[in-house]
Amino acid sequence: MNAFVKHLFASSALLLGCFCVVVGASSAYAAAPMAKTPAPGYFRIMLGAFEVTALSDGTVDLPVDKLLTAPETDTNKTLTQAFLKAPLETSVNAYLINTGSQLLLVDVGAGTLFGPTLGNLLKNLKASGYSPEQVDAVYITHFHGDHLGGLTLSDARAFPNASVYADKAEADYWLSKANMDQAPEDKKGYFQGAMNAIAPYIAAKKFVPFNTKTPLSAGIKALPTYGHTAGHSSYLVESEGQKLILIGDLIHVGAVQFDHPEITIAFDSDQKAAAIARTTMFDEIAKDGILIGAAHLQFPGLGHLKKLPTAYQWIPLNYTQMR
Repeated sequence: MNAFVKHLFASSALLLGCFCVVVGASSAYAAAPMAKTPAPGYFRIMLGAFEVTALSDGTVDLPVDKLLTAPETDTNKTLTQAFLKAPLETSVNAYLINTGSQLLLVDVGAGTLFGPTLGNLLKNLKASGYSPEQVDAVYITHFHGDHLGGLTLSDARAFPNASVYADKAEADYWLSKANMDQAPEDKKGYFQGAMNAIAPYIAAKKFVPFNTKTPLSAGIKALPTYGHTAGHSSYLVESEGQKLILIGDLIHVGAVQFDHPEITIAFDSDQKAAAIARTTMFDEIAKDGILIGAAHLQFPGLGHLKKLPTAYQWIPLNYTQMR
C-alpha cells in the first residue's frame, strides 16, 4: 500500500470517527427530558411615572362555543380561522401598579377556587420582585371567583397590609345572604366564594365598598361598567398624561367579540347591559387611543383598539425590555 492510499484510509477513519462522535453526542442531547415549564408570568411597562406589571394567574380551558351567545358552529368556525379551538385556553390576568408611593393591585386571580391551572398570582408576584406584604390596596373589578379568589390563603388574608376596594353595588349583591338563598343551586357557590374571600378583610376593617364620593388611591379612578355583574368596575390608571384602563371582563374571547361586540357570554348577568358597556367603553378607548389591560385576553392582555365600521381591531402592545 503506497503512502497516498495509507493517508486516504487514515483520513477516512478519522472523519468516520468524528461523525460517530457527533451523532452520538446529538443522540445524547436529544434524550434530555423536556422541561415543560414556562417563564415566570409577569410583563412590565412604564405608564408615565408609574410602573405597571401584568401578572398571570394561569389559564383555564373554557367551552366558549357553548358559552357565547352565538351559534356553536359560527363560533367554532371563527376560532378555526384564528388558529384556535374550543375549549379555548383562556388567560386570567391581574395588574400591579407601583405609583412610587403605593403598590396597587387590580384583581387577584382565582386562588384555589378553579383547580391546578390557576392560582399562580402570588408566585408570579414574587418572581416579579414584590411580596404580598408590600401591596397597599387591592381593587376588585367584580366578585367572580377568578378575580377575587386569590384574596385569601388558608382562610387568612393573602395581602395582610392591603385594603380591598370594590363597587358598593357589587358588594351589596354578592355579600347578601338573601340573594344567595334566592339563587339557583348551581349559583350559590359564587356567593359563598365571594363571602369567604372578603370575610377576613371585613373582620380586619380592611374592606372598602366605594361609591362616587369614596376617595381612592392617587392615580386611579373607578369607572362603572355594569352588566357583566351588578357592580362590575373598570379602573382608569393615569400618570403624566398617559392612560391605562383595566377593563376586567368587558371581553372574554377576542377572536369573536372584537369582530362581533354584540355577542355576549353566559357569565354576563345582564346580557344587554354587558354588550352596551363593552361598545360604549371600547368607542371611548379607541377614540382617545388609551391603552387597555384585559383580564381574559392572551397574557399580558395589554394593547390598543382601533375602531372599524362595525367592529374593533385589537393591536397588542409591542414587547419592551424597559430600557
